[in-house]
Amino acid sequence: MKFNDLLEKVRSMRDEIDPSKTDFLAVQVNIKGDDGGVFYVEVKNGKVNVEPYEYNDRHCAITMTSDNFVKLIDGKLDPVAAFTLGKLKVDGDIGKALEFSKLIKH
Repeated sequence: MKFNDLLEKVRSMRDEIDPSKTDFLAVQVNIKGDDGGVFYVEVKNGKVNVEPYEYNDRHCAITMTSDNFVKLIDGKLDPVAAFTLGKLKVDGDIGKALEFSKLIKH
């Protein structure tokens, strides 16, 4: 999946995400590969924002391929298994990365 398509897929999920149980969460997603890129997902003040920029004050950054990220958000890849197998790398708070994966999975 091309980076812009992936970004739009995540943006389209905003209405499905229930931010009511999350006070504040900021996660940067680094997509590696030929058509990679960077975006962030921020939950703040009951709203979900998805923007194609780096987030300097983030809780964590996750890095994975586009294919694996799509599997993660589609519920076809368990985040713990992905981390264990090296398909998902976390820089920062691993607990926040898990919170993020539960939030975006549909």
